[in-house]
Amino acid sequence: MRLFPKEENFFDFFEELATKIEEGSQFFLEMTQNQNYSASRVSRLKEIEHEADGIAHKTYERMHKTFLTPLDREDIYALVNKMDDIMDAIEGTASRLHMYKVKKPDDEIIKQAEILFLAVKKIKVVVHGLRNMKNSQMILDGCVEIHTLENEGDVLLRATITDLFMKETDAVELLKWKEIFERLEQAIDLCESVSNIVGGIVLKNA
Repeated sequence: MRLFPKEENFFDFFEELATKIEEGSQFFLEMTQNQNYSASRVSRLKEIEHEADGIAHKTYERMHKTFLTPLDREDIYALVNKMDDIMDAIEGTASRLHMYKVKKPDDEIIKQAEILFLAVKKIKVVVHGLRNMKNSQMILDGCVEIHTLENEGDVLLRATITDLFMKETDAVELLKWKEIFERLEQAIDLCESVSNIVGGIVLKNA
């Protein structure tokens, strides 16, 4: 028996946060598919973002109160912080879609939202795998899949921005959409950051 048993609740927090981010990314995908960026929809997404913040803060508090953590403290902080950043980026994108009152929908944002949702779903898988390091190869394979999705997001963003500059004649609308697309790509980039952190944890602890 260990004098200071490892605190298992951290894995509960990781998994709860991953599930909450999945909820937010699915909700955002549905917003883009329905072209509904109303105040009520954005408000609900803001609630999900606040709930994610709450899980992150619970994790930080537990970390400060726990003598022996199951993972290095810097890894716990980095993982939770970057996961929470994904939800912040999603909510920020939705808020701008509402605030900017864009004049027409753009199908490319649905494609971006789909890539984001797939990446977040894979994050949920690899984060759940951290509870048992015997799943190390499955986790690392999932991290590679997230990297592939991030590359797809980069390619799509470049093509979308190129097309935007070629076709959009309203300079204000162009700037609005450019910021929206880039902010959403930031959320996808953050998914890769999370996968890099998870991969590092596995290599250290498996």
